[in-house]
Amino acid sequence: MMRKNLRFSALCFGLLVLVFSCKKNSTPVAGSSNASLSFTVDGIYNGTLNYAVSAKPVIKFSFTEAINTSTIAAAIKLADNSSNAINYTSTVQDADKTITITPQNNLPGFAKYTLSVSNALLSAKGGKLINPVNIILSTGMDDTDKFPRISDDELLTLVQQKTFKYFYDFGHPVSGLARERNTSGNTVTSGGSGFGVMALVTGVHRNFISRAEGLSRMQKIVDFLKNKATRFHGAYPHWIDGNTGVALPFSTKDNGGDLVETSLLMQGLITARQYFSNGDAAETTLRNDITAIYNGVEWDWYKKDNSNVLYWHWSPQYNWEMNLPVSGWNECLITYVMAASSTTHTIPKTVYDNGWAKNGAIKNGNSYFGVQLPLGSTNGGPLFFSHYSFMGINPNGLTDAYANYETQTRAHTLINYKYCAANPKKYAGYSENCWGLTASDIPNGYTASSPENDRSVIAPTAALSSFPYTPTESMQALKFFYYKLGDKLFKDYGFVDAFSIQEQWFATSTLAIDQGPIIVMIENHRSKLLWNLFMSAPEVKAGMLKLGFSSASL
Repeated sequence: MMRKNLRFSALCFGLLVLVFSCKKNSTPVAGSSNASLSFTVDGIYNGTLNYAVSAKPVIKFSFTEAINTSTIAAAIKLADNSSNAINYTSTVQDADKTITITPQNNLPGFAKYTLSVSNALLSAKGGKLINPVNIILSTGMDDTDKFPRISDDELLTLVQQKTFKYFYDFGHPVSGLARERNTSGNTVTSGGSGFGVMALVTGVHRNFISRAEGLSRMQKIVDFLKNKATRFHGAYPHWIDGNTGVALPFSTKDNGGDLVETSLLMQGLITARQYFSNGDAAETTLRNDITAIYNGVEWDWYKKDNSNVLYWHWSPQYNWEMNLPVSGWNECLITYVMAASSTTHTIPKTVYDNGWAKNGAIKNGNSYFGVQLPLGSTNGGPLFFSHYSFMGINPNGLTDAYANYETQTRAHTLINYKYCAANPKKYAGYSENCWGLTASDIPNGYTASSPENDRSVIAPTAALSSFPYTPTESMQALKFFYYKLGDKLFKDYGFVDAFSIQEQWFATSTLAIDQGPIIVMIENHRSKLLWNLFMSAPEVKAGMLKLGFSSASL
């Protein structure tokens, strides 16, 4: 019995020795004092170094070793995209193994910041950080109102008044014409100046300036166009030197007459002629000069060898080498209307039917996003197609052999709106309140945005110039642009040209061809002023009737 107990005791002792031996051998050797980190941003680690964050994000670092807290300030930096330091608060927890970083103040929206942790951060034992990081933090929209709330009517007036300044305050000092963009110096634009003339009429109507001031500016513009600006068979070039009147090349071979730009200019001039209708000598002379300028455009000559289509360009050096027929559906309906309305160089209806309407090939009839589109390409194209010609032409109740233009302009706009609301490309910012694709500046360039060419760029002119067609949807967009993004978008001359929340890009540019439709189409929405004036011109009535249009305005 004793031997049995001794054997049992010996067995237990052996097992204890074995257990203790195993424990001793499995204990890790004391490792390096270097530290590694892991982190979360607002409680999340997404597997990358790029994070969309709130205005006051919380970044938590966890370390494998306790940290020497005296090295935090030198090793952890928060900076904006221009490398300016951003103050932050740091909190140390878990026996100095966790550091939480929070900006002291809210980070401004639509900006990028870098939170860097360098290997200057040491462990409590003097070891180094073996995996330093640079974390990119991107803030989104600050949803607070940027300006005090005002009535919708006051907001419309404010937008018109600010936009008016582009054409009046920033108009070229010699010619009075509209500069191409806010960085164009002496380069003025013929089509954009037509929009500017209509903006001038709006400004007088809204009492932004007096009638005498408006008349004085119109006299300067008309005198320059009549006596100084170069013309090519009556047509003006796209760009003109505002001092000398000399044509400036838009491109190498586009250095002569531009019939489409000329038609946009004539639309504005005829509108102004109808507005300045007093019988005094000054306004009578102005009207006569405008009529003479309009009558001098050789619309029929731009048929190129008497063909049944108008051509966009002609150059004394390159003749017809640009070779661009003006065919629909796009922004150029006004070109055929102005040509047909001419009493001196008119065109027959066959040129409209064959050249513009392509004998009916401009028709569409398909539905997009539940909206049937009478004319044009898939999804309707950029929205300026429904703006430029209809700054003067009233589409309401207007029909011809090819379309009901009230239906066309509204359908085109609704498709654009519904596309942005659906946001098939999942771009940041697109919504029922943030919509509108048209030609505009984009990051590092310019493009005609549309549902078929969506670059994540919204142009305020798209929705705002559509007020006559989609007043509810356009007002939603206006309030969003002004109240929520106004600190980025609303500047000295109204809204900047375009922006991309996706790219966190906001243009600094303003363009005549985008500012003009905003003030004019808002006015047409409010009072139909420009529509009523343009459609009252006897030549326009006769010309549109000749082309087969029907409307109560005719």
